[in-house]
Amino acid sequence: MIKLHKEGRLIVLITFLVVLALIILTFLYLPRLASYITFFMAIPVFFMVVRFFRVPFRRPLVDEETITAPADGKVVAIERVHQEEYLGAAAMQVSIFMSFHDVHINYFPVSGMVEYVRHHPGRYFIARHPKSSALNERTSIGIKHSSGPVLVRQIAGYVARRIRCYAVKGTLAQQGSELGFIRFGSRVDLFIPPDAEILVSLNQRVTGSITPVARLK
Repeated sequence: MIKLHKEGRLIVLITFLVVLALIILTFLYLPRLASYITFFMAIPVFFMVVRFFRVPFRRPLVDEETITAPADGKVVAIERVHQEEYLGAAAMQVSIFMSFHDVHINYFPVSGMVEYVRHHPGRYFIARHPKSSALNERTSIGIKHSSGPVLVRQIAGYVARRIRCYAVKGTLAQQGSELGFIRFGSRVDLFIPPDAEILVSLNQRVTGSITPVARLK
């Protein structure tokens, strides 16, 4: 039984009703061949939407010294940057691109106090584009960890136009719990202490809440 995320239940229902109505109408008013073609095209679309909003069963990796992946997807950037927002210092940036086929739930990469939450309106470059980190619509979440502050940035892509953030300033974040959700192709940037040992490589696929991204010193 597939469990649907709360962010997608209404969309899945609407998709189901539209697909059902389309199939019924084509069988009533179009030739049989056209009806079968419509059926075999509409059903995969519905299951793709269901798959997108699925909630996978996972046992998160919980380790005080490990930063875990905040999302499913492919690592598209690993670089040293100067991060002005929240950190105000040098940091290592690890960026994860989520395609349409990935689970789009975002997870807290570490445990700690949520000190900073801010939504930035912006543009909608393709999420793979380097400029998307600074120019696209995004939400930034700063977490105070015992080894140093960590910043997670949810970034809307060309298709994604809705970011949901569940982090609340002044509350405790639990590593591996849900941080938020981004609808359709998008990206998550992770800014961590510059002396952290990076455990992933470019183009590596990672699993949110499970794959170790870095080890803190």
